[in-house]
Amino acid sequence: MTVPFNTIPNTIRCPLFYAEMDNSKAGTFSATYRTLILGQVLSNSSAVVNEPVYISSKETAKNKFGQGSQLAQMVESYLKNNSSVEVYCLPIADPASGTAAAGAFTISGTATEAGVLSLYVYDTVVQVGIGEGDTADQIATAAAAVINANADLPVTAAASEGSVTVTAKNKGICGNDIILSVNLLGETNGEKTPAGVTIGTTQPTGGAGNVTLATAISNLGEEQYDFIISAFTDATSLTALREYMNDATGAWSYSKQLYGHVWGAYRGTVSAAQTLGAGLNDQHLSILPINGTNTPIWCVAAALAGASATSIAADPARPLQTLQLNGVSAPSRTNRFTLTERETLLKNGMSTYTVVNGVVQIERVITTYQKNGYGQADNSYLSVETLYTSAYVLRYLRSIITSKYGRHKLADDGTKFGEGQAIATPKIIKAELIAAYQALENLGLVENEEDFKAGLIVERNINDRNRLDVLFDPDYVNQLNVFALLNQFRL
Repeated sequence: MTVPFNTIPNTIRCPLFYAEMDNSKAGTFSATYRTLILGQVLSNSSAVVNEPVYISSKETAKNKFGQGSQLAQMVESYLKNNSSVEVYCLPIADPASGTAAAGAFTISGTATEAGVLSLYVYDTVVQVGIGEGDTADQIATAAAAVINANADLPVTAAASEGSVTVTAKNKGICGNDIILSVNLLGETNGEKTPAGVTIGTTQPTGGAGNVTLATAISNLGEEQYDFIISAFTDATSLTALREYMNDATGAWSYSKQLYGHVWGAYRGTVSAAQTLGAGLNDQHLSILPINGTNTPIWCVAAALAGASATSIAADPARPLQTLQLNGVSAPSRTNRFTLTERETLLKNGMSTYTVVNGVVQIERVITTYQKNGYGQADNSYLSVETLYTSAYVLRYLRSIITSKYGRHKLADDGTKFGEGQAIATPKIIKAELIAAYQALENLGLVENEEDFKAGLIVERNINDRNRLDVLFDPDYVNQLNVFALLNQFRL
């Protein structure tokens, strides 16, 4: 038997005891996951824009990105749904020539009773105390002061002649998503406007300008990010993310093997969401459309990815249905998509949600991939679980091969070499891959081992004798998404 030393030479003469370490057979595979959140920061942010930074808490995010910033909001939403996956953030500057959206609360009348006015920015309440006899100007001044006192809000406020002008802290089209409401929970929950006072809302508009992601994405290098959460679903941003993720030269290419997936959300009607989905065709992107929620749409994306990451990190093949989106307010019944509408969305590359007992939860997450290169319908990348299972399997195999065979010689089957020689043959590697498949089957990620073994090919490359070529044909387990039963009763 030949002992395969790596560093101790055969020619050493000085006595006595020498030892080297070899961990090639000691390690076990452990999947590690990382999240990357993309969002806008405030102009006075201490973060270096376009540079990824590790974040450990929502307080750190607020301090670094600015209270009320889009990115700080996303971190808080994500952490409400996930506390186990390492979080990095990619700070994005406001559009250079962007403008901030602005809306208003308009107050009129004089209070004939004391009370509390409940103003809402998104789903955050701002309570304004009103005394009997308070005028519209006095109420507006008090309201502006209370809004500005809550630094976590994404807006600032200014009062003038009974009107409270509310301006987005972040510039750009993102500000047009802001929702202003009054007494959102209604009188049954103790929210009412004091007698004598009338208040109206003008929803924020005028936000203009798109962010640019090119520099930020180029700075990601070759770090692994498994859950990439984008606040942006405009065409330019999605194109930049698609190029970063692509199979030829991007994160999913053979040369990088970073893998990962992009998560987003979209506020709009079923018709608008259907149009958006029909124009996309990317297996590395999932978007959840939702209409009527009072939660910032980028926070919906963060909640979706956070809840999904918790499950995927534990088991990448397990379906995501029924996972709750903590912190996402449920749309009113009239704004929720019907079963027919959700079927339409799922057939146009859009994911879906349901509301159970007032709680928003995942119904199904799919990718936006719908057609192959010839424009024909293709469901091979329909389920997001397929992509995460693929990433797990490939990383698992890479771990085994690089750990056990990182410095092996390569010989033909049947070569008579001494026991212990660091030599691999096609049969040895084939046996290793079969053992790996059995382990993956035990983890509940693949099935049909016999079919796999029949289709597995391991051979030396004809032109490059230093290379092994492998046809690895796994049969991934599927998800129980549909249970169909025919109740064929008799009387």
